[in-house]
Order: sequence, then structure tokens, then C-alpha cells
Amino acid sequence: MTEHDRALSSVLDTVGNTPLVCVQAGPADVSIYAKLESFNPGASVKDRIGAYMLERLLERGDVGEGGTVVEPTAGNTGIGFAVAAQQLGLDAVFVVPERFSLEKQQLMRALGAEVINTPTDDGMGGAIDRAHELADELDDAVVPQQFSNPLNTEAHYETTGPEIYDALDEVGAVVAGCGTAGTLMGIARYAREQNPDTYVAAVEPEGSLYGEFLGEDRSEGEYKIEGIGTHNTDTNELFEPELVDDIYPIPDEHAHEELARLAAEEGHLVGSSAGAASVAARHVATQIADGEIDAPHDSVVTVFPDSSERYLSKGIYGSFEEWSG
Repeated sequence: MTEHDRALSSVLDTVGNTPLVCVQAGPADVSIYAKLESFNPGASVKDRIGAYMLERLLERGDVGEGGTVVEPTAGNTGIGFAVAAQQLGLDAVFVVPERFSLEKQQLMRALGAEVINTPTDDGMGGAIDRAHELADELDDAVVPQQFSNPLNTEAHYETTGPEIYDALDEVGAVVAGCGTAGTLMGIARYAREQNPDTYVAAVEPEGSLYGEFLGEDRSEGEYKIEGIGTHNTDTNELFEPELVDDIYPIPDEHAHEELARLAAEEGHLVGSSAGAASVAARHVATQIADGEIDAPHDSVVTVFPDSSERYLSKGIYGSFEEWSG
């Protein structure tokens, strides 16, 4: 995890180097580990792309100091970009579909950003369109566009992937949720360079359409899990099917059961996307143990993207009916 044996000059110096911790519920002979991204300063994995992408955009001259970052986001990316923008001398405007976490929107505003809501029915596609409209109206504005910008994947290739291998010499499988897909693609690309036989699995909510990338039938439906999944694969330009062996659709109820178990039994206070990732990681570990998946090592690594504290107002620790209603 982040070292604290010296004074740091900025909160951006605390991004990354998050702990890799064993998940205790799994087959005895296949270990499961989770990268705990709530240890980042903005408490999510999106802090990584916030710092990395804005630094690169400034270096390239895509936006100048004093310019504006406009981004469509479900929340965590906005927080990550807001933390970085504040430190790098940029203004920030975020376009957020109405249905997403109020806690996240409050934190974005607390960090000095402007938040503009779009109708839930318009989805992320509507938020993306509105963000580009706003950027066109401003002088010196840029839309980093986490859904299509290769810097998203690059951030995880340069940071998250190497950190996993610094902590764990042998990785048999990588399992992670896909929203933009940048996290999994960056880690997968790095993992396959270490061992081309590394098994890679994507995680999506049941009702999401990511499986279509691998030619699988999917029935589109609503889901409660936040931060991962897609209703329109045209917006997920970063997903690279050739890097993925399987895609696991996880029902809301299973993710909710697992996030509650992780808190009660293992002390992990995580959101629903982490619950879904844990369900899939445990399934992959069991398949490796049973010989159904031929992984190069008896270990599975996943990512817990954020904290349950972002979702307390939505009753995340209540009954499934309370949370999903």
C-alpha cells in the first residue's frame, strides 16, 4: 500500500499503490486477492485515471492550465478528476445521469466541480452528448472521455498492473468489472505480457450487454449494480475482445449477498461492483481448482473499485428488496 514514511507534497502523490489483500472465501488450493481501491484519496479506482489522464492531457497541450475538464460520469470518475483538476489548476464540470449516487455528486461539488444532471432515461449516451455540447461552448475545454480515450487503459497498464505483480509474483487469472473497460484492459494487457496464458475474465451485471462482444446472447434489462455494465456497446470503445476469455453476468441479488458477506465476515466495506467482482472471482477460482479453467498459476486477482459509504443513502446494507426497490 502507499508508503507513509515521508512527507508528500500533494494529495496526488497518494494515488495508487493500494493494498492487495486475500479474499478468504474460496477454494483452499486457489488463492483470491483483491486490489482495495478505496485506499486512494478520492476512495475509488477512478483516482488513477483522474491523475494520469489529466497530467497527460496537460503535457500534450490538449488543455492549458486554467482550462476546463468536462466529463460524463456516473460519479467516481468525477471525484477522481475533481481531485486531480484542483491540484493541477483546472476547472471541472461533470455531467451525471440523475439515477446515480447522491454521495458522489456531493463530493464532486465539495471538490469545487460543477455537476450537471441529465435524465436517467437518456443513459450515459445522453450524458456524453451533453458533455461535448458544453465543451464546445467553453474556451479551452477538453472532454477526457473515459469511455474511448486510450489513456484510461494506459493508466492501468502503467500503474495497476505493475503494482499487482510487484505484490504477487504468480498471477493465474485476472477478473474485473467492466464499465468503461479501461481497468480490466490495462491490467489484462500487462498480465498477458508477463504470461500469455493468464486467464482474463470480465464482469458485468445481469441485464448488461458486454457479452455481445464475445458473440454471447444477452437480454438487456435494468440492474442496480453501479459503475459497471453497458446498455450500448457502441459507447465502450476500449473493450478488446481478444484480451478476454470469458464474460460473467452477475445478478444484482448475488452481488448484494456478497457485499454484505464481505463486510460481515472479512471487514471489506465495498460497493456493489466489488460484490459482483468477488462473486465472479470466487467462481473462477473454483473452476481453476476443479480443472475446468487451465490457468498458469493457482491464484486469482480482482479489483474492489470503491467503498460502500458511497451508497449508504441507497440502503446498500438493507435487505435486497430495500436496496433494489
